[in-house]
Amino acid sequence: MIPLYIMALIGFVTRRIKIIHSYANQVITQIMLYITLPALILYSLNTNLSKEMLTDFAWLITMSIFILSISVFIGILLRRKAALPMKQKIVYESLIIFGNQGFIGFAISYILMEEQGVIYLTLFNICYLILIWTYGIYLFTKSEQSVNWKALFFNPGILSTLIGLLMLFLPFSWPIPLLDTFESIGKMTIPLSMILIGSLLADLQWHELRQYSKNIYIWIAAGCKLFILPLFLFVFLFFQVPYPLVIIAVLTSAMPSASTTSVYAQKFGGDASFASFGILLSTLLCIITIPLLYTLLQWLHSFFYL
Repeated sequence: MIPLYIMALIGFVTRRIKIIHSYANQVITQIMLYITLPALILYSLNTNLSKEMLTDFAWLITMSIFILSISVFIGILLRRKAALPMKQKIVYESLIIFGNQGFIGFAISYILMEEQGVIYLTLFNICYLILIWTYGIYLFTKSEQSVNWKALFFNPGILSTLIGLLMLFLPFSWPIPLLDTFESIGKMTIPLSMILIGSLLADLQWHELRQYSKNIYIWIAAGCKLFILPLFLFVFLFFQVPYPLVIIAVLTSAMPSASTTSVYAQKFGGDASFASFGILLSTLLCIITIPLLYTLLQWLHSFFYL
């Protein structure tokens, strides 16, 4: 987690000393949404799907749809009950539903299971990618008089996901030079997103930071995203789902709130500062909650997998 904090600190400092100007935030946002994120998706979905993995694939998709459905339901419920301005309500719901399942998720999956963990995570993330590029954008644009449905479903994120899925099931892969390009550009996403978060936080006044730290809804969003929602996936232990799949599903669902939320808020008129603080808080707290969930899974292993 330390590299993430350093990246955000770089964005914070460079914005404070005017190396990054306010207009640069919009430029970074555009680069991420239309270039680096689609490249990261295409690179992540470049894997070999063998026949032996089809059962695992089915379980991963089932668990993904299950937890995303619950997350959306709880997000909508809590958003309606929240006494927040509309620009913050939208962010509040997004903080609960969407997690940083890319960079942090890939890092943890690789540490636990190396390349196999990355493959499992990629398959588990398919439904998530579709949701965040459709419903995620819809959350921030639904208040507009006329929703641009064409732009909603035919944006770079959805198109890159569909192309990546097509390549996943085809018997050939991308040419190596093109794949290397996707990897290089895609890996820019997380540094850029953390620098953007740091830059947005630099625009906050100290009284705003104190105000957000006392906002109960930010803490509720963090608690739901990091701990309460992942617990719902424990039900799959009763179905004897392969243990590695459960680990990947639970820990991926327990990732801190997605930096994409602040990108959407910045682009579509949400409260970007509120989003940045919510992401920062959940990223700090996940240092505690992720090991806690993993320890709990390890303890339950002996009861369900004899």
